[in-house]
Amino acid sequence: MHLTEQCDFGPRDPGSIGHLKTKRYLLDKLSQSTDLVRVQDFVYHDSASNLDLNLANVIASFYPENRKRILLAAHWDTRPFADEESNSTLRDKPILGANDGASGVAVLLEIASILSQRVPKYGVDIVLFDGEDWGRKTSSDMCLGSRYFAGHMGEYHPEFGILLDMIGDKNLRIYKEGYSIRYAPKTVNFVWSKARKLKLDCFADSVKYTLVDDHIPLIEAGISCIDIIDFDYPYWHTLQDTPDKCSAESLEKIGRLLIEVLYR
Repeated sequence: MHLTEQCDFGPRDPGSIGHLKTKRYLLDKLSQSTDLVRVQDFVYHDSASNLDLNLANVIASFYPENRKRILLAAHWDTRPFADEESNSTLRDKPILGANDGASGVAVLLEIASILSQRVPKYGVDIVLFDGEDWGRKTSSDMCLGSRYFAGHMGEYHPEFGILLDMIGDKNLRIYKEGYSIRYAPKTVNFVWSKARKLKLDCFADSVKYTLVDDHIPLIEAGISCIDIIDFDYPYWHTLQDTPDKCSAESLEKIGRLLIEVLYR
């Protein structure tokens, strides 16, 4: 439901009507679970297009009295260009981003609802990053929200962080991500041990990809953050990244994993 509701707004690239509507939707949904919801607004100047982008990270906190905290994150924006389309005439169209954007957010919205009803082992901060998928050519104009958050988090230092990205694929298969295992091996091993306990066979014990994603600015800021991502998704950055390519069962598996991390 949370996945399709986001997609009903259309593409959520910065500056679009869908982006504005989704921001309101996220604030409404998270405010139903906690009073501690805030927006981290910021402006990014894109020199390539000479545009000033109004971006917003959406942050929801649970159990602030618990000083032992963890960070759960995903990006809520979508790609402004379908640059992986086989038909070159379609590559300037924005994508719907059912998996690449909406899937991770959908799981975290459900986790927020659970957190409102059950006290976890940790205090939890859910951060939904904006501007992850903006840049066309280089990583320097991507991961904008996570870079802004990392640069403005002050004394905040969670025990560890978990980033969700592209976890809705019907054929879910999640490998250990290269930077995660290099810079946050204890967190990777901890989370993968939970996956084994739950017998989630979609988690592989090998490394297949090393990816620049929203966990990188967090790692650089000293947070032991890992990326849970299924990068073997044939509809990545195409107009075919639509809800019918995603699976409620895949989302449920990731949700169960996070519940195991939070409560067991």
